[in-house]
Formats: sequence, structure tokens, C-alpha cells
Amino acid sequence: MVNPDLVCEQITRASGTSFYYSFKVLPAEKRRAFHTVYAFCRHADDIVDDIVDGIGAQAASDRAAALDQWQREFDRCCDGRPEHPIMIALRDKMERFRIPREPFDRIIEGVRMDLVKNRYETFEELYQYCYRVAAGPGLACIHILGFRNPLTLSYAENLGVALQITNIIRDAGEDASTGRIYLPRDDMARFGCTEQDLGAGRYSAGFLELMRFECERARGFFRKSRECITPEDRRALLCPEIMAAIYSDTLAKIERLNFQVLRKKIRVSRARKLLLALTTCARIL
Repeated sequence: MVNPDLVCEQITRASGTSFYYSFKVLPAEKRRAFHTVYAFCRHADDIVDDIVDGIGAQAASDRAAALDQWQREFDRCCDGRPEHPIMIALRDKMERFRIPREPFDRIIEGVRMDLVKNRYETFEELYQYCYRVAAGPGLACIHILGFRNPLTLSYAENLGVALQITNIIRDAGEDASTGRIYLPRDDMARFGCTEQDLGAGRYSAGFLELMRFECERARGFFRKSRECITPEDRRALLCPEIMAAIYSDTLAKIERLNFQVLRKKIRVSRARKLLLALTTCARIL
């Protein structure tokens, strides 16, 4: 018989996500719950991943149908009739930690946007995407961690957006190569950066200025998240604060390397991630 919790942990470990290092500091029960939320998100994201490779309209409809099926699987989960191993694990965690369904609906809505949009006109438009695909998981996980102050919900939202903007900066070249540009068009126009610059891997002056601007935007959301940390919930936020440390360090590395993200993906080493986890533990505990 398949162990749903083990399935979720294997998905998390196989992904190579930086989040895996932050999950390690959690008690076993909460760690399993975080693996479950991650596996839910990973599966939804994998459904639409191939579409960024330009595989055609029929494939797009297939992906939409598969995502509709995932939504139905989630509806069954919420009705107490889960069938998929991830949903069986999720039903247990939603009951155990009293996680509302809304964050998961938002996640599916955000992933669905990738089926129909490959450009964003303004940051306000992009924010809705970031809120759904990144703040959504954070708002689910904050119930697993437990919180007493409602301001902690704002912490989760701001941190999720900060992490997603960092991903967008880091993956700008890779996304452009598959025909997907998350950088807002009005920001690109403001700094004179063109889609051709991104597609050609050209480090124009406009691109570099755009990257500086977006990095500062990400830092602004990291600051907003820190401002929402309250004394009564500070220790409960150790895991997401490790995530914040790793992503902030990634952002700093991108800046040090002068935003050379168009031809390669800039990563923080495993040893560095472990060090950041340890220093964050020392700061908070």
C-alpha cells in the first residue's frame, strides 16, 4: 500500500527545492505537512510545465483538462473523499492543522494563469499571479506552524511575493527561452529593455537597470514581511525565515554577479544553504 506521506516527501526531495532545507527544522508532524503542501503545488505546476516549451494548442487544452481534473481531485479531498495519494495526505493535514481550502484554490487559479498568459502588463497584474502561486502556499503553511497574531498572515503574503519575485529575476533567461516573460511590460519600457534583449541573452544597459529595480522591489517585500513578525509568533516562523534567508542570499548573489541571469541560473550552494539555516536558527532560537 502506498504511503501518502512518503510520496509527498519523495516529491519534495526529488525537486531539489531550497525549501527542503528549511523543512528540516520542523517537528516530524509539521514537516510531513509542509511536504504535503509542497507536493500539491509541485503536482499542479508540473501539469502546466510542458506548455512553456511551446508544444501547441492541443497540448494546451490537454493541460487545462488535466488541471481541471486536479481541481476535481481537490474538491473530493475537501468533501472527505480523496483518492490521489497527495490528496489523501492533504485531507489529513487540513483536518489536523485546520487549514482552510482557500489557499489551495488560489494556487490552482495561479497555475491556471500559466496556461493562458505569458506576458504581464503591470506589476499590479503580476502581483495577482505572485499572490496565488506563492502567497497561497505560505498562507496554507502558516496554519501548520500556528500563529496567534493576525499580522502573521500579512507576513506570509509578503514573504510569498518576495520569494516569487526572486524566482522571476533568477529565471528571467530560462523563462524567456520558453516564450514566457514575467517581468512587467511597463517596467521593461521604463528602462528600455526589450523582449529581444531577453531572448538574445543581451545584457543591455536597460536590462541591468531593470534588474536593479526588480531586486529592490523584492527586497521591499522581504522588508514588509519582517515588519510583520510579532514577538508572540517569532519562534514559530523559523522555517519560513530560513527560506527568506536563502532567497535573500540568492538575490544578493545575483546582484554581486551583475545580474548575469540570462544565460545561466544563479544558485546558492548546498553548503551555503546549510550555513544560512544554522545562522537563522541561532538568531531566532
